[in-house]
Amino acid sequence: MNYLLSIGFAIIVGLLITRIIKPLHLPDVTAYLVTGVIIGPFLLGKLGIPGIGFNTSTDVSNLGPISNVALGFIAFAIGNEFRIEDLKKTGKAATVIGIIQALTAAILTDIALLILHFIYPDKLSIPVAITIGAIATATAPASTLMVVRQYKAKGELTNLLLPIVALDDAVGLIVFAISFGVAQAINSNAFDFISVFINPILEIIFSLLLGFILGALLTYLERLFLSNSNRLSLTIGFVILTVALASLIIPIGPVTISFSSLLVCMMLGSTFCNLSPLAEDLMERADRWTAPLFALFFIISGAGLELSVFKDLIIVFIGIVYVFVRAIGKYIGSYGSCILMHEDKKVTNNLGICLFPQAGVALGMTVTAQSLGQAEGNTIRNIVLFGILIYELIGPLLTKQALTRSGDITAKPASILNRRKNFLSGKTKSWDKNQ
Repeated sequence: MNYLLSIGFAIIVGLLITRIIKPLHLPDVTAYLVTGVIIGPFLLGKLGIPGIGFNTSTDVSNLGPISNVALGFIAFAIGNEFRIEDLKKTGKAATVIGIIQALTAAILTDIALLILHFIYPDKLSIPVAITIGAIATATAPASTLMVVRQYKAKGELTNLLLPIVALDDAVGLIVFAISFGVAQAINSNAFDFISVFINPILEIIFSLLLGFILGALLTYLERLFLSNSNRLSLTIGFVILTVALASLIIPIGPVTISFSSLLVCMMLGSTFCNLSPLAEDLMERADRWTAPLFALFFIISGAGLELSVFKDLIIVFIGIVYVFVRAIGKYIGSYGSCILMHEDKKVTNNLGICLFPQAGVALGMTVTAQSLGQAEGNTIRNIVLFGILIYELIGPLLTKQALTRSGDITAKPASILNRRKNFLSGKTKSWDKNQ
């Protein structure tokens, strides 16, 4: 009962805070993250009142399955952007820009943190520095997608942005696996070729293969139902099933076959949207169903941010360097590659800013990084958590501003705003759903 009370309380408070910060013109994502911090174990949760917030970090971590399912639906929705007719226009540019911006962020972050290693050798070892550099590649698809949906962003920048955010996962997996393998080799003086190169490549291949098989199966089974409600239920069931199957780990001799939940669910959505003529209608219906799930996902993410990272001032300083250098890497990498691909100026100037948010994928990498050792693993987690706290609070706002400057987010006509104002004030009784 306490968990149900906490979930209901969290969603309601989150929605109310979106109204409170509305005059500040902040995206809803920011409101949900702030809600999570407020009702999390470091603030309201400290009161220990059952059902009023999350009292402990364990309470937050126990809601992990909800976050995993939400990420699955987010990845499924992003996969819907990989339509073949659209990829013919943006596929080459998205691939080149996605790879270059990720590698630029990783290289610049590596250089900056290796310099800090020589200044604070006791706080920041070389394995920690290169591992965090690899984590810098990751971008949060959830925050970006939520901003795009909330403001109904459409245009050249949005068309290029979503495939790049999705591609980040694949690039990040490879860069992290190689860097983390090198970090482990430095600690143990032994180099494992299979862990560094073979396993991450197999993870990407088998993730895409599993997603394709499940997407083709979903498309076939959809034909058995005439009711849109049943089709929607089947789609929701498949996404949840896909998230579960993506957690499988299959050891085969020295090789380990694992899956990326984000990649599998993205491939599920991509296959479904390209094979099924009903995909567009079903995706719109799924968007309505998943709205409270996404809100809860960001609230849980906010509650999971550990404010204790501010206790160590040196770690805070390293975290500040990480935040700035990664952002510079994302922007420079995007800017340069956009020029290389002859993109429009409004895309070139704004794309990198939309890639600042960072959350779920980076946190997943920090979990893997714990195997470096308790001390080094905690250092990585604290620095990355500091970065996520900053990125997630300001990233959605910067994304909104960048999409607005590019013309992908446009203001509603004054007539619609006036009708909405009159309705909310009680002057009119009618409501237009398009308002």
